[in-house]
Amino acid sequence: MRRKYGIAGVLISAMFALAACGGGGSTGGNPLDASSAAPSGSASGGGGGKAVIGSFDFDESVLLASIYAQALEAQGVQVEEKPRIGSREVVYDQVKSGGLTIVPEYNGNLLAFIDLENTAATTEDVNAALKEKLPPELEVLDASAAEDKDTLSVTKDTQTKQSLNTMEDLAKVSKDMVLGAPPEFKKRWQDRFKEVYGIEFKEWKPTGPTTADALKDGTIQVGNVFSTDPKMTANNLVPLEDTKNIFPAQNVTPLLYKAGATDTIRTTLNSISAKLTTQSLLEMMQKISVNKDEPATVAKEWLTTNGLG
Repeated sequence: MRRKYGIAGVLISAMFALAACGGGGSTGGNPLDASSAAPSGSASGGGGGKAVIGSFDFDESVLLASIYAQALEAQGVQVEEKPRIGSREVVYDQVKSGGLTIVPEYNGNLLAFIDLENTAATTEDVNAALKEKLPPELEVLDASAAEDKDTLSVTKDTQTKQSLNTMEDLAKVSKDMVLGAPPEFKKRWQDRFKEVYGIEFKEWKPTGPTTADALKDGTIQVGNVFSTDPKMTANNLVPLEDTKNIFPAQNVTPLLYKAGATDTIRTTLNSISAKLTTQSLLEMMQKISVNKDEPATVAKEWLTTNGLG
């Protein structure tokens, strides 16, 4: 996802987003106060160290953060979790300032956030660009094979009626359609859709986590649904082919505050990335979305199965 803001706008957004965060618990966000400053005793090098692990405000991010947290705790790292903080606009600044040590990121969206004009699309090219463009305070570790890409998706019925298979096909009918997506999606993508595909929508409706359901009930005709969302299958949704690679690779990749990371942290997170696949991520998300299992429970099961817990 892409965006273009002035510095003042980002700061104001961050202030309001943090003010809106409620108390703790698995479903509520936590404010980042003064106690979230760069963790003490966690300078780069050996030893377990300390880590503050944050996540974005959606279940998959909470799951990944829990996987990181539990694996690190098993290696003697003192961990504090701050789940469901908010969007990348807020979370990124917290990592850069040291308020967070680690956040599970998606390499393509992270690159688009720091370099709007970058056209890297493959995993290798995106990672190389990230290492070049990230500020010195930050680093990314190994990217996993697990990938959760943005899609523009429609119902099977809409696909059939409108003969939609690609985003180029969508451009022919998009002016009569309503797009559902997270609130920040319009600012990140509106200009890019028009520039690359000629796609313009009748309306952009903020739907967030309910996008797949809004597609099913007809509230919207096109939705920004992630490729590992179990409702893709449950709601009979079809992702439109991105023939011009407007959505870059989206491999799950740890983003770190460099000064707060130890060798133990780096080695442990790279071990997770080496075993995390798209299929395993989809299976875990089905347990959370369909079975209503807690992310921490699902994370523990995966770690145990893979010898990392």
